[in-house]
Amino acid sequence: MNERSSVAELAESLRSELNRYSIGGKLPSSRALVERFRVSPVTVSRALAQLAAEGLVVTRPGAGVFRARPRTPARATGDTSWQEVALTAEAAGDIVPRSVDASGVLVSLAAPPVGVIELNSGYLHASLQPERAMAAALARAGRRPGAWSRPPVEGLPELRDWFAREIGGALTAADVLVTAGGQSALTTALRALAPPGAPILVESPTYPGLLAIARASGCRPVPVPVDAEGVRPELLAAAFEATGARVFVCQPLFQNPTGAVLAAGRRGEVLRIARAAGAFVVEDDYARALAHEDAGPLPATLAAEDADGIVVHVRSLTKATSPSLRVGALAARGPVFERLRAIQVVDTFFVARPLQEAALELVGAPAWPRHLRAVATELRHRREVLAGAVRRELPALSLPHLPAGGYQLWARLPEGCDEAGFVGAALRAGVAVAPGRPYFCAEPPGPYVRLSFAGVAGPGELADGARRLGAGLDGAAGAAAAGAGPVAGAGDAAAAGAGADKTR
Repeated sequence: MNERSSVAELAESLRSELNRYSIGGKLPSSRALVERFRVSPVTVSRALAQLAAEGLVVTRPGAGVFRARPRTPARATGDTSWQEVALTAEAAGDIVPRSVDASGVLVSLAAPPVGVIELNSGYLHASLQPERAMAAALARAGRRPGAWSRPPVEGLPELRDWFAREIGGALTAADVLVTAGGQSALTTALRALAPPGAPILVESPTYPGLLAIARASGCRPVPVPVDAEGVRPELLAAAFEATGARVFVCQPLFQNPTGAVLAAGRRGEVLRIARAAGAFVVEDDYARALAHEDAGPLPATLAAEDADGIVVHVRSLTKATSPSLRVGALAARGPVFERLRAIQVVDTFFVARPLQEAALELVGAPAWPRHLRAVATELRHRREVLAGAVRRELPALSLPHLPAGGYQLWARLPEGCDEAGFVGAALRAGVAVAPGRPYFCAEPPGPYVRLSFAGVAGPGELADGARRLGAGLDGAAGAAAAGAGPVAGAGDAAAAGAGADKTR
């Protein structure tokens, strides 16, 4: 009898005898089984291993083999195909499709494989985060009287006051709501300002998370192109007139992904055009704390220049601190504030008080301005390193604008280069970049990628990433020239987009 059949026979014999032992009862020793069944110790060991793999016995080194507790039978899967009908908009007579495409957001939250250089991150690397200051702030917050009690639904008065002073203008604490980060604030704003089916004007290109919010709310994002000086006022006016939209969402400072700053001569025009259209401007001021060392004096917020309640301002601490410090603010004046407040209360009740207390401790500590200065210096250095490496290693890429704030470069690929192919080839070369297509809500004018310099351990990784990207670009361009089609499939492009712009 060969060894395999001996193992199978012994396992079957032991299996048939298991009912003699209680749950947890000990089986005979290996030596006893060798003598009883006249088989080798190896055969006994393999037979017991097979029973253990089946979940029938448990082996405890030094103690013996015991009968295992029976596994709970798996529940039947059932038939969920009926949901396809229930979730289809047409079946319910809805005018607005109810399907939600969160792929751009979900992909951005996935961690890239080990060893891959993250040129797609939307957050500061841990080495740039104020970890010690945050830990100290959290410890102090936990000792505050009432730290775990229910906060006011609008937020802690002291934190609201701090945000109001940071935003500027005539805003006061009474005009501010504390939110669970910028993404939550944008979601509340769009739900308050635009009914399902309504058009929403957005910059093109723009942050994919905003497009996901708009579509999830049943709204129709309508693109308004931006150039090196921000949104183009004449096209904004035309879009308002053509669509009847009542909301325009913009990032006037270090726009994501282009890095553009709305020019001084256009700021008043944007407010005037929106006022004439009877529309709100949602100002997403996500990067004010990410200004580079050479940025110079920053322009005031649009909210600070708005006397008529046109601007709904969004601000967050997350980008300049940590992905987990999800504290932001919504600021607005007039009747719209009550609607914003009501929607936030319905959705989330309030932001956890310990987190608000910790945020208040952090921004009030001497370490806070030091942290911002350190980040400003490092981001400028990293911008220069990455831009220089791209120009050296990838001369075919165009960098139309070097931003003075934010954490990314917006690069145009050469004509004929397949964007998805390049992104997939870059991932295979060990670099994750963000494909440009998700930043457009309509047809893009060309192939782009976004390269982040904030999420890596240091400038050395930026230079190494550019070297690897050079090989990826050569491969993608070569495949396109040979008529081979995309270098990578959709799966590769999606994987490479991991971390493209993490939820704010």
